[in-house]
Amino acid sequence: MRYLVNGSQMKRADQYTIQEVGIPSAELMERAAQSCVRVMEEEGIDLSNPCIVCGSGNNGGDGFAIARLLRKKGYDPYVCFVGNASRRTEETRLQMERLSEIGCEICNEFKAGEYSIIIDAVFGAGLCRKIEGRYHDILEQMNRAGGVKFAVDLPSGISADTGSVLGIAFRADMTVTFQLEKVGLVLYPGQEYAGKVFISDIGIHTGQLREEPGIARVCGGKDYRRMLPVRKADSNKGTYGRLLVIAGSKGMSGAAYLNSKAAYLSGAGLVRIYTPEENRVILQQLLPEAVISTYTKFQEEELIDLLEWADAVCIGSGIGTGKTAGRLLQTTLERSCVPCLIDADGLNLLAEHEEYPGILEDAKAGKTILTPHMKEMSRLIRRSVGELKEDRMNLLREYADSRKCTCVLKDSRTVVSSPCGRMHVNRSGNASMAKAGSGDVLAGIIAGLLVQGMDCHGSAVLGTYLHGKAGDYAQAAKGSYSVMAQDLLLYLSEAFKRLEAEYEEL
Repeated sequence: MRYLVNGSQMKRADQYTIQEVGIPSAELMERAAQSCVRVMEEEGIDLSNPCIVCGSGNNGGDGFAIARLLRKKGYDPYVCFVGNASRRTEETRLQMERLSEIGCEICNEFKAGEYSIIIDAVFGAGLCRKIEGRYHDILEQMNRAGGVKFAVDLPSGISADTGSVLGIAFRADMTVTFQLEKVGLVLYPGQEYAGKVFISDIGIHTGQLREEPGIARVCGGKDYRRMLPVRKADSNKGTYGRLLVIAGSKGMSGAAYLNSKAAYLSGAGLVRIYTPEENRVILQQLLPEAVISTYTKFQEEELIDLLEWADAVCIGSGIGTGKTAGRLLQTTLERSCVPCLIDADGLNLLAEHEEYPGILEDAKAGKTILTPHMKEMSRLIRRSVGELKEDRMNLLREYADSRKCTCVLKDSRTVVSSPCGRMHVNRSGNASMAKAGSGDVLAGIIAGLLVQGMDCHGSAVLGTYLHGKAGDYAQAAKGSYSVMAQDLLLYLSEAFKRLEAEYEEL
């Protein structure tokens, strides 16, 4: 398990280390500089003509310390101070003095040229304003200049909290970040700007952060393996749950098929599809393992009977947003007592009907998973997609807490948030999965885990990971352009098989 921090969380950890643990800020700065130089040497970077660009804050202090270490190793760095001298931190002022004492000149402007490496130490993780004017021009020149691009802690201009570009940002080939990875290095576009990321332990105490509600987590292989539901030797289909999939509409059977097959491939014992009568024949042919129940019009008693039969419900994929679909969702929210996953059109109905979220809070508290993509989420919270991208972590956490649900926000980096601040960032998956039907497969995987008795948060975290891994295996086999939703089904078994095999070796 790894933790991701934002700028304010990292600042609190720094202060705790300095004030409570008693490690001076100057010592942390020395360790940071040493770790950067060590990575440069280990990666075989040409240090014959280095350029270090420093700001006024402690990120700049790290840069001056790096310059001093390089100078002592016999290199001749070009050191550029682009900050405001009157706003230098005490640590940065001290590092500038130490550098001058060994005969290294500090210039006040960045000179374009061909450098072996350009080291960005202009802004750190605390930047929260848009970069304009002189700083904008300097970063633009740094990006155009030749040489390997190296960022200290975080590429200047990338938000540590969101990964967004604050006007302009340094495009690094590699970044050394200190103690814990920043959220902005994982979310896009920050990840693209960071290049290869190295996490360096410099002795900052972060234990207190791990207890904070809202801190984001990234699981490792062992974490995912431990989540896998146990398959018992003495078991039958009833052991692994009865899933009701309410999906599809007239002439749109694909979503129901993708939901249901994904759930079966994820271990569900029995899947029943509830869909319009027109879809019966094709679904029976596509997925004979599923039980098919159909309707020609809304029938409340029939639906209630099915809800009572189920151990979990997956509703919304392809059902449309008409009157019948609305009544299906409303009845499910009001009458179902089992865990429920709401996807696609179900989410649009939630956003459209003001009374539905209230039902969600009252009747399904703690037992609901929502799986919106960015546009669907923007409708749910009534904010623009741009606003959501700028503050996705906070907005997602607030929504999950207020609705008492687990929310899976699908994007290039999918984030799972559950009540009480539990947040998880998924790192599997790739751009080949950006195809119609991919979300239907994800809903089915999560629902298939949910019906086996996993809790909402665990189902969402493990399901999102396995969905991404299936996409990774599919891309490896078929390339970035030709992966389709059905390929995710094909390679989902591979994702489970590999995870299960590693699990057995523990």
